[in-house]
Amino acid sequence: MVGSYGPLPSPGERPFIVEVRRGAQVESRHAVIAAVVDADGRLVAGWGDVESTIFPRSSNKAFQALPLIESGAADAAGLSNAEMAMACASHGGEARHTETVAAWLGRLGLDHGALECGAHWPYHEETARDLARAHALPTALHNNCSGKHAGMVTVAQHLGETLQGYVSPDHPVQRRVTAVIEDVCGVRLLPDAFATDGCSMPTMALPLNKLAYGFARFVTGQGLAPERAKAAKRLAAAVLAEPFFVAGSGRFCTAVMQAGGGRFIAKTGAEGVYTAASAELGLGIALKVVDGTARAAQTALGGLLEYLGLLDNAARDELRPLVEPVLSNWRGLRVGDIGLEPAY
Repeated sequence: MVGSYGPLPSPGERPFIVEVRRGAQVESRHAVIAAVVDADGRLVAGWGDVESTIFPRSSNKAFQALPLIESGAADAAGLSNAEMAMACASHGGEARHTETVAAWLGRLGLDHGALECGAHWPYHEETARDLARAHALPTALHNNCSGKHAGMVTVAQHLGETLQGYVSPDHPVQRRVTAVIEDVCGVRLLPDAFATDGCSMPTMALPLNKLAYGFARFVTGQGLAPERAKAAKRLAAAVLAEPFFVAGSGRFCTAVMQAGGGRFIAKTGAEGVYTAASAELGLGIALKVVDGTARAAQTALGGLLEYLGLLDNAARDELRPLVEPVLSNWRGLRVGDIGLEPAY
């Protein structure tokens, strides 16, 4: 296909490869396992061991946000689409992100001190530089997970639960999230599946194909209780209405959903994870770069979205700088690129 990102090799037992090329040579190769699953749990396409157990990390924040809607907390707090999108976000810490979370907490009579995610410098470089120029330090509002944590605090306050320690696996907020993930993905999470994420919240390991299955059910509602299906539809609509708040300027989650024109949702996770889902096709997608290299994940997702026919020519061209990035040296000279390994 002229102008394509690959195309991908035929599905099979082997992962597909993202290449890092310098000059005429391949300098590095990143193996990607991926699963495309429908809402009946059928594997539509797979590369590599799709039953591999992985940590979704931030890729399943939309599942973690379901209790925010189901409990009535979102309506009680008067949350906007932007705020609901931020509950599903790994944002860049830009002013629109931090101001949105601060205003949300303010309506609850709280501030960033209520968030137990810790602080880190904004992912958005200019915002980080502005903080440094002002001799200021980042707060929990700048943490890419601050919207998710605001959602958890909102649920706890609405249900009359203690706010302190809401990140603990034994807190009612987290027990509720665990039950949601088990239901949506069709899994039973045993104690050894639990670990701690970067933002101090639990993350639960599960098979890659079950993660994809969960997203197929999330966007179709198939097999979910009516209220859960309704909540999932509302969150997906919020994410598509306000993709900036899911990530931010220059970030792939935002760019790919904008280019997709509402045909799918997409979300990154640490250590080379990406998920996506299309209600139009009734499919969920989950991928993991085996070595955890993030630079290969968006190239891999671009290839999968094209494989499924979810990117038209205009979207493909718009996303090309992010899916097939040019590598430059410190003088600005082009020295290589990143792309899918040619299929033979």
